[in-house]
Amino acid sequence: MESNLLNGLFEPELLAEIERNAKLVSIKADDALLDIGQAIKAVPIVVSGCLKVSRMDEDGRELLLYYITPNESCAMTFTCCLERHASEIKAVAEEDTTLLAVPVTVMDEWLVKFPSWKNFVMRTVRERFQELLKTIDQIAFQKLDERLVQYLKDKSAATGTALIHLSHEQIANELATSRVVVSRLLKKLENENKLLLYRHQIKLLRGLLDA
Repeated sequence: MESNLLNGLFEPELLAEIERNAKLVSIKADDALLDIGQAIKAVPIVVSGCLKVSRMDEDGRELLLYYITPNESCAMTFTCCLERHASEIKAVAEEDTTLLAVPVTVMDEWLVKFPSWKNFVMRTVRERFQELLKTIDQIAFQKLDERLVQYLKDKSAATGTALIHLSHEQIANELATSRVVVSRLLKKLENENKLLLYRHQIKLLRGLLDA
């Protein structure tokens, strides 16, 4: 039963509504759930796995906004669907992911009818806003090497593993910089015994995770 996956998060009446209305969806790693400009038909609640939410500029460069982990949802999806706007973000499965797709047609009704749903939406918006402020602060005030370390730590926390499956090019795209710069900074971190570099993989060591 899909609603059993959310026991403790919502009241029983809402769990019954979720059971009737939401669909359980599975997405393979690296598959897109939502793209920029796409009509939003459902709001995702992650059950297992992880979604990566990002923005794209006019030149196709990607900027990571935040991750969505189990029992979390997407603030940008909430705001777009409530105002009937097309998606302004891209959501991709960071790993094999299972989620509940809640149709946007029930959003307005549930906000009025169920206190736990309203609290969930408001908490999601607040937490994602804090993460966006953190991203802005990193871009505006942190050096690139500090941003890279924080990026790797956030990626590790979101996926629950110290082994990061990304190329230097992918990291550079998400940090809006060049591959050459990322490769140089990663090699410096490896020389400091903070990580190990492999082909399309990076293993984070205690020297970085505990910093």
